[in-house]
Amino acid sequence: MTPEARLHDLGLTLPEAGAPSHSYVRARQTGSLLYIAGHTPKRAGAYPFLGKVGGAVTLEQAQEAARICILNALASARQHLGTLERVTGVIKVVGYVASVPEFTRQPQVMNAASDLLIAVFGEAGRHARTSLGVAVLPEDVPVEIELILEVQA
Repeated sequence: MTPEARLHDLGLTLPEAGAPSHSYVRARQTGSLLYIAGHTPKRAGAYPFLGKVGGAVTLEQAQEAARICILNALASARQHLGTLERVTGVIKVVGYVASVPEFTRQPQVMNAASDLLIAVFGEAGRHARTSLGVAVLPEDVPVEIELILEVQA
């Protein structure tokens, strides 16, 4: 089953990947590695959650934000590659979670992203991961995620 068919079965669709809002590219390939820039949880032109996890944003909302980040990142990958079928593996995920100092469950936030990647790519979606708690992210979003994908050259 293709990644896009798996997304369909999950009831998910990828958004259109737009142009970056600053001086960078959303995806950059070198050899068989595709680096996907940090993506935020923007959906339909707006952020459904703003603020710090453990404060204004609940764990469950942060997990949903992480899933939205993954969909946005995969949209950029599809735009660059033409199809997600060229992805042969998810190598690394780096997740930034803007959280109050007392919040220590950043890995649980990022599990939502990891679980979605495994659901979309099967075993090829298993990856190395870093989950970081940070003081603030752009636009006061609670989560930002970047990916390194292995692709067919």
